[in-house]
Amino acid sequence: MEIENISEKQIANDIRASLEMILVENTWLLKQMDFNEVATLVNYVGSANHIFIIAAGRSGFAMRSAAMRFMHLGLKVYFVGETITPAILKGDLLIAASGSGTTSTIVRAAQKAKEVEAIVVAISTQEHSLLSGLADQLILIPAAGKQDLESSRSRQYAGSLFEQFLLLLMDSVFQSLWKFNGIPAAELWKRHANLE
Repeated sequence: MEIENISEKQIANDIRASLEMILVENTWLLKQMDFNEVATLVNYVGSANHIFIIAAGRSGFAMRSAAMRFMHLGLKVYFVGETITPAILKGDLLIAASGSGTTSTIVRAAQKAKEVEAIVVAISTQEHSLLSGLADQLILIPAAGKQDLESSRSRQYAGSLFEQFLLLLMDSVFQSLWKFNGIPAAELWKRHANLE
């Protein structure tokens, strides 16, 4: 891919404008959210025996970040699909993120969780979907879906806004859990990976 006849100053200005647009869109989403839905997630996380997290693609990267932070809090957390992930059981929590709410592997995981009477929290752009229908709690992020190419909700490509906001939202959940637990940062740091 060649970019011809465009100065570095033009490129720099465009990158800045893009970043400003991304921040504006995320701030708009912040104002649309029902944080009572998110408060329920915090309570479920606090009372779960084990926490299982599932998401795919870029959403998966965001949710792996959440799993890492939950591990820093000393929670028993697993990212679904890893070879060390045990069976989900009653008393456990599955946090399932899917913008469309129809990703087959995520829907199947939610179905299995419900079969064993685990709690399912879905995070999605869709209020009415297979995943949302299985959830004990839905956290609705009213971003554009990845195939909603003409959306007025976002100027970004595909599901970018959902994926960005998912990372920020889960970081805010971590921040609240950390604050309420009162664990010093030095204690959390002891759990940080040291085989790097």
